[in-house]
Amino acid sequence: MTTTSGASGVSAASGHGRLGHGQELRAAARHIQRRRFLTVTGAAAALAFATNLPGTAQAAELDAKKITDDPFTLGVASGDPLPGSVLLWTRLAPKPYEPDSGLPRARVQVRWELAHDARFRRTVRRGHATAHPEFHHSVRVETGGLAPDRVYYYRFRAGDWISPVGRTRTAPTRGARISELRLAAVSCQAYHDGYFTPYKHLAEEDLDVVFHLGDYLYEYAVNGVGGARAYTDRHLPAHFNRETVTLEDYRLRYALYKSDPDLMAAHAAHPFVVTWDDHETENNYAGETPENGVPPEEFLLRRAAAYRAYWENQPLRAPQRPDGADMRLYRRLHFGRLAQFDILDTRQYRSNQAYGDGWQLPGPESEDPSRTMTGAEQERWLVDGWRESRALWNVVPQQVTFARRRSVNDPKVSMDAWDGYPASRKRVLGGAEAAGVDNLMVLTGDVHVSYAFDLKKDFEDPDSRTVGTEFVTTSISSGKDGAERPANYDRLMRGNAHLKFYDGRRGYTTVTLGEDAARADFRTVSAVTTPGAPVTTAASLVTEAGNPGLKPA
Repeated sequence: MTTTSGASGVSAASGHGRLGHGQELRAAARHIQRRRFLTVTGAAAALAFATNLPGTAQAAELDAKKITDDPFTLGVASGDPLPGSVLLWTRLAPKPYEPDSGLPRARVQVRWELAHDARFRRTVRRGHATAHPEFHHSVRVETGGLAPDRVYYYRFRAGDWISPVGRTRTAPTRGARISELRLAAVSCQAYHDGYFTPYKHLAEEDLDVVFHLGDYLYEYAVNGVGGARAYTDRHLPAHFNRETVTLEDYRLRYALYKSDPDLMAAHAAHPFVVTWDDHETENNYAGETPENGVPPEEFLLRRAAAYRAYWENQPLRAPQRPDGADMRLYRRLHFGRLAQFDILDTRQYRSNQAYGDGWQLPGPESEDPSRTMTGAEQERWLVDGWRESRALWNVVPQQVTFARRRSVNDPKVSMDAWDGYPASRKRVLGGAEAAGVDNLMVLTGDVHVSYAFDLKKDFEDPDSRTVGTEFVTTSISSGKDGAERPANYDRLMRGNAHLKFYDGRRGYTTVTLGEDAARADFRTVSAVTTPGAPVTTAASLVTEAGNPGLKPA
């Protein structure tokens, strides 16, 4: 497998990880004009040092029967369900912790099957797909002609090897009347902070779809014992013990994460709809602005590598394939007349955080009307979609806390959340009101705690009209074990009358959308630094259709 020129050698020789990568990327950036970077030509040039696209250099074909080790070590996944179509994913990786994944730079033919039953006695579709070395031998299959609102099972074959069986489901037709839809929201899974135990329980839930709201991986170093996992039965390779910067780094990090058995089980059990936040690239980056003061050209090279690896390793359809440092991730899904989902990207197009980021006093900089969380094009797309929506529930899966959040007697707010972009939030809420959206629901991740908010027309007035609800799901593992009542529990509950629930343990959230009401169940585990913790329901809340406002179930 071709990797970033000199990446492994520089890091190993220097022993400084990020320093070596920085020199390498800076050298590459000198040859790229920033103005041209975001064009197709510029994007291709930016990635020329890393990998080509299939067809630009004809790779040889490997006979799959010559693969001697199990190539399906990263499991299977499905995503973005449509009424007559599902997207199936896998990646061939006999040796997932090696840069080339244990395969030569050659194409591999992979067979796939889709059936009504898990034993494949009633096959519906079958075919072949090519695992291209340019895409790190990832495979995605978009099957069509399927029945809507139907469960299917799928698997892949490479030579004599058979993948695990995955279960997926198509969406109902857009005009279908369905009485119930059950989804889960997940986010923030730092491998080095603990086991992915919540996913083990999520895999056993009866769900139609899972929404991953960002921070699927973290760029931070993972030491030989897996950080807080404190392995005693294995030692991870040294190349994980550095920050991800190059394409090879990000690809290897996905291999580490996706080899986790609990994450594999969740992907095999349910279709996922994914969107990223910051750590898939770098902490708290904003558009083209990095967290640290590196040249923009250098950061865009890093962003291109991160976006490329993200697409290779997620069950995303062809329109989401990146062009260099650009990737159209916001998109819309329909589940009958019951729900419309507008999946946002609040990281790639946002204005830079005001006042240097963090928790700061709001002021003219943060309240500037020109500031945007979504970018103008995505904002128009969102509001136009609401105008055309005929769904009962309009749900917005996105990344950072939407509702206002302040501690009692402390006016500071998070500049990385929507509080740092109040004009943008006001435009979005105004757009929902103008479009006649009665049942607005926001799904959020990022903060490693569970919240339930009433969304207010005016957050400064506790008696202001409630215009929607927000469910913030806690992390899968980020933040380690957490606590039922974090240190700021009383201050935050007293400072936000519209905050109806707050819990700091790890877990996930399930939401059941019905014709009369929606119910959220906050599912938590007691620990992730040790494996095997049971799951419990910390709280259940409901909001009535046509009458927004949360109350205990």
